Formats: sequence, C-alpha cells, structure tokens
Amino acid sequence: MTISRSVPMTQSLKNAVSAAVLTAILTIPILGLQLKLEGYRVVLEPHWRPVWLAVAAVFLFQLFKPLITRGTSAVRLPALPTLAPGQQRTAVWVLLAVGLIWPFFGSRGAVDVATLALIYVMLGLGLNIVVGFAGLLDLGYVGFYAVGGYTYALLNQAFGLSFWECLPISAGMAALFGFLLGFPVLRLRGDYLAIVTLGFGEIIRQLLNNLTSLTGGPDGIYGIPKPTVFGIPMTRSAAEEGGRTFHDLLGLDYSGEHMVIFLYLLALLLVGMTLFVSNRLIRMPMGRAWEALREDEIACRSLGLNPTRVKLSAFTLGATFAGVAGAFFAARQGLVNPESFTFIESALILAVVVLGGMGSQLGVILAAVLLTVLPEVARGFAEYRMLLFGLVMVLMMMWRPQGLLPASRPHVELPQ
Repeated sequence: MTISRSVPMTQSLKNAVSAAVLTAILTIPILGLQLKLEGYRVVLEPHWRPVWLAVAAVFLFQLFKPLITRGTSAVRLPALPTLAPGQQRTAVWVLLAVGLIWPFFGSRGAVDVATLALIYVMLGLGLNIVVGFAGLLDLGYVGFYAVGGYTYALLNQAFGLSFWECLPISAGMAALFGFLLGFPVLRLRGDYLAIVTLGFGEIIRQLLNNLTSLTGGPDGIYGIPKPTVFGIPMTRSAAEEGGRTFHDLLGLDYSGEHMVIFLYLLALLLVGMTLFVSNRLIRMPMGRAWEALREDEIACRSLGLNPTRVKLSAFTLGATFAGVAGAFFAARQGLVNPESFTFIESALILAVVVLGGMGSQLGVILAAVLLTVLPEVARGFAEYRMLLFGLVMVLMMMWRPQGLLPASRPHVELPQ
C-alpha cells in the first residue's frame, strides 16, 4: 500500500520539475530579459521576479495536480446558459438601448474606450460570419480591416472625399479583396486554409510597409479628417469663411466631448446596421447554406448547394464589415499605419468570436466588450496582458469550449 502511494507522488514530482524547467526556459527570454536604452547604448536588464513566480506556479500546480483533479472530479460546473433566439434578440435590443443613453452620463475616457470596443464588436460580427456560420478559419481578417482604413485615407488625401463618401467605397474595396481571397482557398480546409489566410494578412501589411510612395510606408497617413454631421463639421471653427460649425448651429459652447460622443454614437449606429444585415442574412437561404457548409461540405454539395459560391459569399460579406470598421477606425484615429494591422489584431478578433461562442451574436458582443474594457481597467497588469489573455483562453477551452453564450442550434429529437 505504501509503494502504490509513493509511486504517483514520485511521478508527480518528476512532472513538476520538468514542467518548471521548461517554464523557466520559455519565460527567461520573454519576461526575464528586457532591453533598455541608456543614452545611446542598448543594455539587457534582468527581471527575475516574474520568472520565479511563473516557475513556482507551474511547479506547485503540477505537483498537486492529482489532488486537485481528485478533489474537483465530483464538482459539477454550472450548465452553460442557453438563450432562445428571441431572448438573444431582446437582449441585443436592450444593450443597444442602454448604449444609446450611456455616453451622456459616462466620462470622456470611458466613452472613448467604449468606442474602441464597438469597433471590435463590428469586426467580431463580421468574422463570425466566416468562422462561426461558414466554419472557415480565417487568420488574416485584419487584412480587410487595413484595406478599409487605407481606402478612406488614400481617397481623402488624393481626391478630398469625405468620410460618408468613402464609407461605401471602403466596404466595396474590402469586399473585393475578400472575393479575390476566396478563389485560392476554395479547395482548402482546416489548417491549410488558416495558413493561406494568415499569409494574406501578412502580405497586405508588408505591401503597406513597402509601398512608401502610395501608403507612406511605416509612417502611414496622417491628417485624416473626422466625420461630419450631414456635412456640418464638429470643429472649433469652420474651415471656410462664413461656414457654420455644429455647436454654432445649436447655440452651444464648443467642447471636445461633443466629437467623442458623436464618434461613439456613429460606431453604435454602424454596429446596429451590422447586426441588422447579418441577422437578415442568417435567416435567408444564404445563411442556411453557410451552416450546411460548416456542418459537412460533402453533405452540402449533395443537397445541390455550390460550396464555391457559399465560401465566396462568406468571405465577401465578412470582409465588407471589416472594411466599414477600418474606415471608421481611420476616421477616429486620424491616422493609419501598418502597425495597427498586425497578426495580433487578427488573433484578438478570432478570440472574440471563440470566447463569445461561434455563431452567437450576443456572445460576440459581450466578448468584444470584455476583451477591450478589462485591459483598460487593469492597467497595472499591462506588462502581463498577453500572458493573462492566453491563460483566460486556455481556461475557457478547458471549461467552456462552447463560449460564454453559445448559439442555440435548432434540432429535432426522435421519441424514445
């Protein structure tokens, strides 16, 4: 009896030591050694505290893992919340109504963060069409986002077009790129599809970096104007002599908060349009075709559906929403550069879809808000943001693989 107990303990100790050594090897270059600029010299500055904390946490977890597993085996996690389609639509309408009133009571910084969250909501809803409904893994979605932003910036700089004139053009250009990307990936599935789309996103970023004469290279494009209210600028003074500004028209004193609130409300309007269009598409035969493709491509073909058209429609429509979000992002920031469209952005948007629940629009909205707001709240942990982000995703895959609010699938059960 003593031998049977000591053997698992010895094995756990070996596993804990090996896991701790591997953790030290991985974390020393990332967390333990940091570059620091002293005058004109770059020196390597050691930071051992986060390394020892990570090593100790992994060692203790692996050492006591059998006890933890034995203690939690009898614990049942609460059931996943499942809302009917009607309840989800009601919840979305409630969120939109609260969001419409909230900026008039929130602080300027909070409204600005909420505007960024709404951009990720748009991106998440667009990628949800490709990944959640059509089942196509896209790791280069940020490329369409970049196309939309640069389209507005280039058209404004070259031809002086306004935001409202460039918005449909940005959506159309992103849709065109999505349609062109669809052709090379028609015969690809799974990991191969992910690799090709990842390469597409990196190609777009490298082109933006290298086409200096057109895109400004690494510096990007600056001086992009903000949107106007039906042609009336929300600036302190009118650009043209005799022109009127928004606060003059309403008889108000100028305040920078007016533009912040207007950008938030505009983002909320674009999110509402995205929700409306995607909801209509899901209920149409096109949406049913996406779901059939996701479940089984061979069965989809046997039903008389053309997988080529289904894939192209998913890529094109998903890219359209990314183009709209990109144009709004360029207008909000006033500048665009390639560093705003890295692979990390694609991973974050994909994490929004997976965390919220693939195919669940309400879940995507909640996940986008959480992943945008929480890092702003916990600024003291900014150095460990990606570490905590990865930990949360691992825990979600272990205990909530269907996401925060999984989509309710219609199903039929045969009587016993």
